[in-house]
Amino acid sequence: MRPRPPVKGRGIVSGTGLIVTCLAATFAALVFSLWPYTDRQGTGPDGLSAQTLRTSYGPLSALDQDFLVKVRLAGLWELPAGRQAQAKGTTPAVRTAGRHLVEGHRFLDERVRGVASRLNLALPNEAGDQQKQWLETLDEAQGAEYDRQFATILRLAHGRVFSVVAQVRASTRNSLVRDLADDANTTVLDHIKVLEATGYVDFDAVARDLATGSSPPAAVPAPVSPNSPVPAPDPAFTLPPPTFRPPPEQENGTSHTDNTPSGS
Repeated sequence: MRPRPPVKGRGIVSGTGLIVTCLAATFAALVFSLWPYTDRQGTGPDGLSAQTLRTSYGPLSALDQDFLVKVRLAGLWELPAGRQAQAKGTTPAVRTAGRHLVEGHRFLDERVRGVASRLNLALPNEAGDQQKQWLETLDEAQGAEYDRQFATILRLAHGRVFSVVAQVRASTRNSLVRDLADDANTTVLDHIKVLEATGYVDFDAVARDLATGSSPPAAVPAPVSPNSPVPAPDPAFTLPPPTFRPPPEQENGTSHTDNTPSGS
């Protein structure tokens, strides 16, 4: 009796069985690749973008990284501008504003460099072209014109940074960035107040800047009369205390980072 040939289409290695096996293997591979992340808060497939870095202090978004760079850049040009105002300002109010800029950005620059070091993030060491142009404008101005240029340009720059700080503070999931945003908020608001207290801020230019998003102008379009009274800042108005508190691992003398692109 001859052996019976196999029935066509039966068996796991043929027909429908082969298709089902391939689909099951593909599904298992997808589940396995996502599993290490889906059980961790803030690191699900919808929680990280290609520019987000995973760190032990929480995800570091592209906006967080841009914020750290902006804080560093602010210190690179506003520290020299503050020192210059202390020397060139023609009124006590302008010189006081310069002192606040020096003190505030010296503190913030130290903070941002410390945070970036713990997150393994590189920061610039040179001011940008637009910032250099603002410093050149201030270098050339003299007397009351200098006071007007200093107060308005710096007030416009701080106003733009202020909105970035608020956005970062509201959205960040990184604890180090959150603490830095608290300190930046306090410091920038202090600078806005002392700049306005000089009496030289062009609020029309500030309004136009907020409406158009344009860069601070190289010249103040509506100069203040030299005979206009200049309000003196409150002598008791000093820098608020910083809100930064070192995290537990820093207090214990330990720190750790895991700075890896989310796409890797």
